[in-house]
Amino acid sequence: KLRLKKILWVITKKNPLKNKPHLKLKERMKLSKEITKREKKINIKYFDEKIGSTSTFNLLNYIKRKTKADLFFLMGADNLKNFHKWNNWQKIPKLAKIVIFPREDHLIEKNNYIASKALKKKDLIYINSKKVNISSSLIRKFW
Repeated sequence: KLRLKKILWVITKKNPLKNKPHLKLKERMKLSKEITKREKKINIKYFDEKIGSTSTFNLLNYIKRKTKADLFFLMGADNLKNFHKWNNWQKIPKLAKIVIFPREDHLIEKNNYIASKALKKKDLIYINSKKVNISSSLIRKFW
């Protein structure tokens, strides 16, 4: 829907808002590469050590300095609920458009969450599509 030329699927050691990951970093990298091996546009990357952070804001800031391309940050609607707890969340739209996909049990209600109320409408792109019920937790169950 966005006609993106390239997608960076960035793996981090640990989500600061979640408990310890079930799988180690190397295992998650391997699984992610395996499920995307036929998708030429998707590149699996790890930047935590290079940028010294797991913060999305720091990651986007780093990538923005390295490229002239417009950035889009893709996330499921379930993440929008706690987006206001993320590091520098209000500055993220200055670096990338935030693209929100529907997720099972998380309807896209554009003014229902703190972040969606606080951010400008132009900073958020809501994708109306079939609900994607895939998550890192679900992927781990299948592997």
